[in-house]
Amino acid sequence: MARILGIDIPNEKKLEVSLSYIYGIGRPLAKQIISATKLNPNMRAKELTEDQINVIYEYIEKNFVVEGALKQRIFQNIKRLKDIRSYRGLRHKAGLPVRGQNTRKNARTRKGKGVTVGGLNKKLDKK
Repeated sequence: MARILGIDIPNEKKLEVSLSYIYGIGRPLAKQIISATKLNPNMRAKELTEDQINVIYEYIEKNFVVEGALKQRIFQNIKRLKDIRSYRGLRHKAGLPVRGQNTRKNARTRKGKGVTVGGLNKKLDKK
């Protein structure tokens, strides 16, 4: 497996797909990297030489924020929103959807498992 920016990219996949395993690089950005470094887009990751890996590494380092630095930047942006107590920051803090989504019926991903209301008192009512 080739290592770029500390990430093992899969050997058997095309270069475009392999580069998208790096956090912060999607398919369009991977295409841009391949065209800028003048590599064959149909090449598999296992066919890369050390020189080609270094060219890709240097291009990504120079032009993009990826992996740990990107995660850190996102975390700092969310922390800033929480600190200034903006609406979006309060939604992050409460664990609710941030971008205006409906919460009445959906939003289970953000809110967590649903809690049943009213099912606990049936035993007490019989007494």
